[in-house]
Amino acid sequence: MSEFERTKLEIDLRNFTSRNFIRPSDCRNITQIQFYVRELCLKIDEYESRFSYVPAWAHSLLAQYNLVQNKLVQVEFKNA
Repeated sequence: MSEFERTKLEIDLRNFTSRNFIRPSDCRNITQIQFYVRELCLKIDEYESRFSYVPAWAHSLLAQYNLVQNKLVQVEFKNA
C-alpha cells in the first residue's frame, strides 16, 4: 500500500469519525458510549479486513472511549 493510499484511508476514517461521533469526553450516557465503541470496533475491523491497515489514532480513540465507558460503569455501580 502506498503512502498516498494510507493517507487517503486516514482522511476518510477521520472524516467518518468527526461526522458521526462526538468526543469521548462529551459522552454522558452509557448507552451512547457503548454505541460509539461498537461502531468504532466495526469500522476498525472493516479497515483491517479490507485494507490490512488501521491508523494508530483509531485504536487510540477506541481506548479513550473505553476509558470513558469504564468510568461511567464505575459511577453507575457506585450509585446502585
